[in-house]
Amino acid sequence: MISFTHWPEEFARRYRDQGYWLDQPLTRVLTQTAGRSPLATAIICAERRINYQELNHYSDTLAARLMEQGLASGDTALVQLPNCAEFYIVFFALLKAGIVPLNALYNHRQHELGSFCHQIKPKLLIASRRHEVFNNNEFLQHLSAQHLSPELVLMQDALESDQNLADWYSNPPASYSQFAPTPADEVAFFQLSGGSTGTPKLIPRTHNDYDYSVRASAEICHLSAHTRFLCAMPAPHNYILSSPGALGVFHAGGCVVMAPSPEPANCFALIEQHQINMVALVPSAISLWMQQPEQERLKTRSLQLIQVGGASFPESVARQVLHVFGCQLQQVFGMAEGLVNYTRLDDTEALIVSTQGRPISPDDEVRVVDAEGNDVPDGETGMLKTRGPYTFRGYYQSPEHNAQAFDAEGFYYSGDLVQRYSNGYIKVVGRVKDQINRGGEKIAAEEIEKLLITHPDVSAAALVAVSDERFGEKSCAFIVSHNPQLSALSLKRHLLNLGIAHYKLPDQVCMIDSLPLTAVGKPDKKRLRESLQHHPA
Repeated sequence: MISFTHWPEEFARRYRDQGYWLDQPLTRVLTQTAGRSPLATAIICAERRINYQELNHYSDTLAARLMEQGLASGDTALVQLPNCAEFYIVFFALLKAGIVPLNALYNHRQHELGSFCHQIKPKLLIASRRHEVFNNNEFLQHLSAQHLSPELVLMQDALESDQNLADWYSNPPASYSQFAPTPADEVAFFQLSGGSTGTPKLIPRTHNDYDYSVRASAEICHLSAHTRFLCAMPAPHNYILSSPGALGVFHAGGCVVMAPSPEPANCFALIEQHQINMVALVPSAISLWMQQPEQERLKTRSLQLIQVGGASFPESVARQVLHVFGCQLQQVFGMAEGLVNYTRLDDTEALIVSTQGRPISPDDEVRVVDAEGNDVPDGETGMLKTRGPYTFRGYYQSPEHNAQAFDAEGFYYSGDLVQRYSNGYIKVVGRVKDQINRGGEKIAAEEIEKLLITHPDVSAAALVAVSDERFGEKSCAFIVSHNPQLSALSLKRHLLNLGIAHYKLPDQVCMIDSLPLTAVGKPDKKRLRESLQHHPA
């Protein structure tokens, strides 16, 4: 089994007694619905319609084939697939086989994927040949040179020489090998942290904790067999997977419609064609949707619920959503580490537009504290710390980081600056961590700074967040260089050559003579942000 930090026994016992933990595998999200409504449509992906019976069968077949190949419960897998039906076929197959997946985002490149391989040493890799990293074998050869080669590689959109993913889930083995999920209180899969340092840290999620989050979220959001959910943001995101996300929809017996991206024209056409009634977006996406001509927006009339989460969301824009789309708005504030907050569907408009909701569970313990760890009064700004039945107790193999992220009582410091009101609702006002939230994609400043200074002409670098109307935040890199000819294009090319995801590239680059420092000798990012008006991009 995967080693991870368990909940203390007294907490585990309480969470079972309260009915949060059912000691059932997360796969029951699919298997129970497949037994109840086998012919109901589970996924619409382009021209394909896959019902629950088929989704269950495909994932069973793939799980059996993997067992036949010699993979075993407790092995790990790295998966990188776009928004497509195969994402869920693979996810359920791996859960059923007890193989612990890490689902990379489709915009991750060599830098991130290599880091993930070092952390989990996957025996299985599942990817798409259409992705730039896998359109040739260079990255696979790099893994081989690092002694990180997976034992088995399955490819979507496969070449003739590849093991074809579609063949593996479509063609049953000669005889079914026994397979079973990991125990319910063990790791089901890894989620990715937003992180403020280095590449994302790994969050072990158990069947028990994640299943509770999905069930409770589906209930809070009133999902049913009539729910038609547009999956337009990246499928692996915790928000899109479980808040209530696709897993919540499968639990309720509804239908998930895949979209490759939140681009409005295609999404509006899908909403009209399939009479979609629910979508989850980040603020930058909903802002883009609102900018479309009214004639186009009429295609979205079937929408009954728009969720917005993942980044700061101004009250003025929230009010516009209600006016422009004329449907229910729900704010979501959550984290892959656990805690999720929702505005409720019967809340007043004032609560919905001005807060990011309240926690899922009565046993979500939320405290808002000052720098000394003292609770601040309701309505005042402080740091959020939390523990509960679906909030993890430690990052995977990160003892030093865990020592900073958790206190002695097991409370997790999320790095968010919030205000909490007497009714339990939370308003997010900023971040403690040195992290940029660009339209819901988290960028660790330290990671990009370390890569920037590997450029031979860069002697110092600092990355800061700057406010942006569309994305919430964008990034600006302040660069100290001895080469007056150094260009922003050269720096971006350098970062891309290191294999980072495109969304991590600095949006602005400012050349300066030296970095201002704080009293303790660290780059003074407050002064850098204030100076931006004097340093146009």
